[in-house]
Amino acid sequence: MPNISKALVVDWLVTYAGAERVVESIINRFPESDLFSLIDFVDENQRGFLKGKNATTSFIQNLPKAKQKYQKYLPFMPLAIEQLDVSSYDIVISSSHCVAKGVLTGPDQLHISYVHSPVRYAWDLQHQYLREAGLTKGIKGWLAKLILHKMRIWDCRTTNGVDCFIANSQFIARRIKKVYGREATVIYPPVAVHDFELTTTKDDFYFTASRMVPYKKMDLIVEAFTHMPGKKLIVIGDGSEFPKIQRLANNHPNIQLLGYQPFSVLKDHMQRAKAFVFAAEEDFGITPVEAQACGTPVIAFGKGGALETVRPLGVDAPTGLFFDTQSVPSLCAAVKSFEENQHMFIAADCRTNAEKFSTQRFEREFSEFVEAKWAAFSANKKINY
Repeated sequence: MPNISKALVVDWLVTYAGAERVVESIINRFPESDLFSLIDFVDENQRGFLKGKNATTSFIQNLPKAKQKYQKYLPFMPLAIEQLDVSSYDIVISSSHCVAKGVLTGPDQLHISYVHSPVRYAWDLQHQYLREAGLTKGIKGWLAKLILHKMRIWDCRTTNGVDCFIANSQFIARRIKKVYGREATVIYPPVAVHDFELTTTKDDFYFTASRMVPYKKMDLIVEAFTHMPGKKLIVIGDGSEFPKIQRLANNHPNIQLLGYQPFSVLKDHMQRAKAFVFAAEEDFGITPVEAQACGTPVIAFGKGGALETVRPLGVDAPTGLFFDTQSVPSLCAAVKSFEENQHMFIAADCRTNAEKFSTQRFEREFSEFVEAKWAAFSANKKINY
């Protein structure tokens, strides 16, 4: 589609993580697209995924402490995204987990929105977010609730500006249907499967890795292994919850906290682990797929995207199993079940399953979707006399 102008709109650019992998793949397929973002503070040594592009940014870029405290400017984000001028482009692609889908487009523009999730803290996760932020009471609490109420109204209104929704999982497609009343096509996000090598020989330890923030439930995993002193757990990750998790692990020699580690160390442990433990309710969840790419089975909380990426016991070629509740007894029971059925999990089956979520697959499916929608959109614009 060389003669069709394209704009790529994202929420913010501050690091290289899951959402940014989607941006990278879209740029790979549509390198001629221009980039727009509320803010762009990606460090020079991480900008490779942007392929030399600098984003056109909003007024939030120049507000005080925007680099470190950009999420504090949530009340201004709807206004800010509407000030990004993409009116001259034929196709507008938004990669949205907050406000990017609210960019303003006209009737002769095709707007395709890849939704990682409707604004999590404004919809079904609002109460969890307010509890974790200590905003359930007082003036600040009521102000936060009012802001999120206004955000929901705006979020629903901007749905009308999107021609086609893409969801990153069936779980998010259901959330889009619930919140926006719209159908969404599922295209799973890209996972760099080929950055991981299949390893069939496993060591006698369990492994988990994540940012240590409340919803990741890393404290649950560590606490569960304090009740299983005969089973070794290695943990990689850092974040606001690290001191709390460190206190939980104290005096438990079977639990080893390594803090933040470079990718090479993370990959080495992921390849050698007997199982990867995952306790979060994620929209998709990249790390369980990366573990399977290593040939490592997964013990995961049975809700959210993990249900779509892990093949449980009871189906052909299982790659893991689920626990029903985010509780210590439920996870301990799952570990016990894993050890009783460990012979059922074949490393090559885990790798085969992971390859269904590769970067190459995403880029092919996404570009085919955009091209098909543009062909149909262009045909509908023609007036027959």
